[in-house]
Amino acid sequence: MTVLISGGAGYIGSHTAVALHQSGYQIVMVDNFSNSSPKAVDAVRALTSKEVNFVEADLCDPLALERVFQQHKVSDVLHFAAHKTIAESFSEPLKYYRNNLTSLLNLLTVMEQYEVQRLVYSSSCAVYGQPKKLPVGESSPQEPNNPYARTKLIGEQIIKDVCSRGSLAAIMLRYFNPVGGHKSGHLGEHPNNSPNNLAPLVMQAAMGKREKFIVHGDDYDTRDGSGVRDYVHVVDLAEAHVSALARLRKGHCGAVAVNVGTGKPTSVFEVIDAAQKACGTQINQEISKRRAGDVAAIWATTDAAEELLDWRAKRDINEMMVDHWRWQTQHPEGYI
Repeated sequence: MTVLISGGAGYIGSHTAVALHQSGYQIVMVDNFSNSSPKAVDAVRALTSKEVNFVEADLCDPLALERVFQQHKVSDVLHFAAHKTIAESFSEPLKYYRNNLTSLLNLLTVMEQYEVQRLVYSSSCAVYGQPKKLPVGESSPQEPNNPYARTKLIGEQIIKDVCSRGSLAAIMLRYFNPVGGHKSGHLGEHPNNSPNNLAPLVMQAAMGKREKFIVHGDDYDTRDGSGVRDYVHVVDLAEAHVSALARLRKGHCGAVAVNVGTGKPTSVFEVIDAAQKACGTQINQEISKRRAGDVAAIWATTDAAEELLDWRAKRDINEMMVDHWRWQTQHPEGYI
């Protein structure tokens, strides 16, 4: 039986493909390369030393998706494919609602048709919005403050409604902030457009590919004025998916949301310090105004992940930056 990985050529999906293969699963990766590269598939194949099934398809095309299920004996689904840039979601909200929800609805429809009953869904800590109390647990109020985050919360609600009928079991992983790369340096973060996440922007500034790194806000009510997040190594995050799938295979659990983070708050300035240690150089910085949709601080409680999934993050911010820098130096232009 085969595990389908939608968005399998993306940053998290590709690392999870390697982790699943190392755990003995047969996989099929599906991606339309809207924000990824075919070379990520090549990297996964090189790291697994085995032919890995891949299908180029758009989940918004139900016929293309159905062909994947026809050609492969899909037993489980890990759903990563989605648009994910907060700033863009403000300027193009219909693009986000259309893509993120249509792809999920098509996937659930085909899963029902082919009686596939296990789903691991990529959600986001963005569903919490600006928390009134920290750290956030799975029962904390969900008040998303941007269109991207709202698509994730609506997706969770759709999945819960489907699971309520008893024909589907799902674990919805609420990611915090993934950074880092595979130890080999062959697999990392490569958006097709200009990066929006902190780590690749910092690393590009360290390499001289950017004149400076822009710190968006130093006047937050945090310990050093910069935004605070819970950064989690992408390999730890990939391993959380393997644990979630193993939990689903143990037996039906309905629809469960689980935070995936380290439980440790780290500020933007602290990330910059760790990056400077990793790359051995000072990074030119400039303070700018806050961005729309950014929250001051958010980090996770991790009790549910430890109890339900028997998972906890193993890698700290220093290891995250070292691994991200290794990827950046070996692939200064990404997969190009």
